[in-house]
Amino acid sequence: MIESIGLAAGDIFEILKREGEMPLKKLQEKTQLPTKLFYMALGWLSREDKIIYRHKRNRLEVKIRE
Repeated sequence: MIESIGLAAGDIFEILKREGEMPLKKLQEKTQLPTKLFYMALGWLSREDKIIYRHKRNRLEVKIRE
């Protein structure tokens, strides 16, 4: 399971690197990951301090920490 989470985190990171900040819903659609795995991967990236969350226009968006 740990390996799956790490791979999913890598997929998320690459999408954000390529396309920039986006709402969580759009990011999940782009990854096509199952909901639980998607949020575990976000937690992984958060724990590694790789991403930032922001409230923007009444929705939660995520981007790579610069």
